Amino acid sequence: MQWGFEKERLDEEKVAHLKNLSKLARGDILKMTTVAGSGHPGGSMSSIDIYLTLWSCAKVWPNNPYHPDRDRIVISHGHTSPGVYATLGRLGFFNIDDVIAHFRRAGSMFEGHVERDVPGVEWSTGNLGQGLSAGCGFALAARLFEKDFHCFVIMSDGEQTKGQVGEARRFAKKYNLSNLTVIIDYNLIQLSGPLSEIMPQNIKENYLADGWEVLEIDGHDHQQIYQALREAIHRDGPVAILARTVIGKGVSFMENTHEYHGKALSVEQCREALKELGLEDDLEKYFSLRKLNSPPSSSKKRPEEKINLDIGNFTNYEKGEKIANRNAFGKALADIGAVNKGKKDKTPIAVFDCDLLGSVKTDKFAKICPKWFFEGGIQEHNTATIAGALSTQGVVVFFSDFGVFGVDETYNQHRLNDINHTNLKLVCTHNGIDVGQDGKTHQCIDYGGIINNLYGFKIIVPADANQTDRVIRYIASHPGNFFVGVGRSSLPIITSEDGKPIFGEGYQFVYGKADLVRDGDEAAIVSTGSLLHKAIKAWEILRERGHKVKVINISCWSDLDEEALREAAKTGIIVTYEDHNVKTGLGSIIANFLVENGLFCRFRKLGIRKYTGSGLPDELFKMEGLDIENLVNTVTELIKKS
Repeated sequence: MQWGFEKERLDEEKVAHLKNLSKLARGDILKMTTVAGSGHPGGSMSSIDIYLTLWSCAKVWPNNPYHPDRDRIVISHGHTSPGVYATLGRLGFFNIDDVIAHFRRAGSMFEGHVERDVPGVEWSTGNLGQGLSAGCGFALAARLFEKDFHCFVIMSDGEQTKGQVGEARRFAKKYNLSNLTVIIDYNLIQLSGPLSEIMPQNIKENYLADGWEVLEIDGHDHQQIYQALREAIHRDGPVAILARTVIGKGVSFMENTHEYHGKALSVEQCREALKELGLEDDLEKYFSLRKLNSPPSSSKKRPEEKINLDIGNFTNYEKGEKIANRNAFGKALADIGAVNKGKKDKTPIAVFDCDLLGSVKTDKFAKICPKWFFEGGIQEHNTATIAGALSTQGVVVFFSDFGVFGVDETYNQHRLNDINHTNLKLVCTHNGIDVGQDGKTHQCIDYGGIINNLYGFKIIVPADANQTDRVIRYIASHPGNFFVGVGRSSLPIITSEDGKPIFGEGYQFVYGKADLVRDGDEAAIVSTGSLLHKAIKAWEILRERGHKVKVINISCWSDLDEEALREAAKTGIIVTYEDHNVKTGLGSIIANFLVENGLFCRFRKLGIRKYTGSGLPDELFKMEGLDIENLVNTVTELIKKS
């Protein structure tokens, strides 16, 4: 059923149909939460009239839920999943009995908060305050592909206090996202009590202050909901609809009672509520289905987005040059933009910045491809989510920031991105104490440990400008979430013993492959990123002292080169050497691998052991025992003990 928004008003027959659906759906909400013994019925019942009206009129197709021209509907307050699932089930996206019987059951796709694996759901949510940012990402996708689909974001009133919501409002207004409409379930009740007691706020005034238009309606009047939505989609700019509702609407003992925000009814209460609604009490049917049947999976799979990009020609940096990896990133990104700009058959590229384009080196891309560049300002949480959501729509998306902002500050956003199977290229600069004089607040020393918690992100830490160039072109042309970490300082080009650039002409980056930079059999130094050139210096000193050791570069932390590490372990000694927190970095990842695979050798981790202060990078490296001399002494000591 798809009615559209062409007519000025809904006819009486359609209003009557929606009223009947709303009654049935309220029963569905109560049944599924009672059968599951948990859930959020109260807010679901206040939002249900909005959900049914919107999904009935928006451009969505139950038999083809992933149609490229569909409207995107984002539910920000994902705990109202019972209302969402009841709506989708009643409109034919799946069998309504399946969700009632298997809601919140282990192995079921009908989880406690809305999940993107469910047909009709665009974005997995539950962490409040992120839905509007995701909506901005979907709205940008329509612009980049020159499509006219609309994006609707339904939100709770309580989450409006979140700072990320304000960030998203400002972004939407700046980029005049006229294909974006927000509907706020304004029931004035939160989990713990009334909105006015938990955290007072001026929702309408905040939207108006940020330049939005605001409409106010009765959120239980299907006609008013329809007309407000119709008006919003024809306005030039983003619109917020304040829909005044009643939590627990339809059941007298639940209405305006915060206890039922996150509490399921008992069987006796549910039967009483179903009687009041005039609905059949068939709870036993669903208890039986839950007990006897396995939870269903969806037969409607989301199509994979294909990437079609020209990655351009590799840049070859020569021996003797000193180039910061961030500069090599910026040049590679600009090259990719230049060769794909204006080509309709190529995948669009979007690059996001947070007021650091000159430092993270996205400025060249911004000049070459201004329509593909988005300045999010000092609003990292919002930018991370917008970038993630947009990356699910067939756009190659880069988000670049300092490590402390792009990783440490936005971990929760990237976790939700990962859950949503995004295709984000997160490139963070200014990692490690290589940042130097900016001091400890800006020295991201935990990027690998943090990102390694995310199952779908692949970590790459390139060693020099040549390898950075290849890495950036690789991730641009491959699907999936990638984190690329680089430092701040200029670095020498890594060369072989005969002086030729190792990662230059003829080198091809192969994800997961380590690089044997120097050979030997007495020990192995395993390094990464900005310290590899120091490891080579240490190798030279050790050679002069009569010791032959390996130097191995591991750029891919998430998928180790097992063969290379087995060869390293055969020497009997491994020393890891990195500009990272020693507790959670590459050394710890390698230690786990060695123990899990029964590879025993003398092992030492060299890394950062405390927050450092301001100073030149080499001064800080010395303070942390990461200078070349200490590396040489550590290896020598272990060789003597072996």
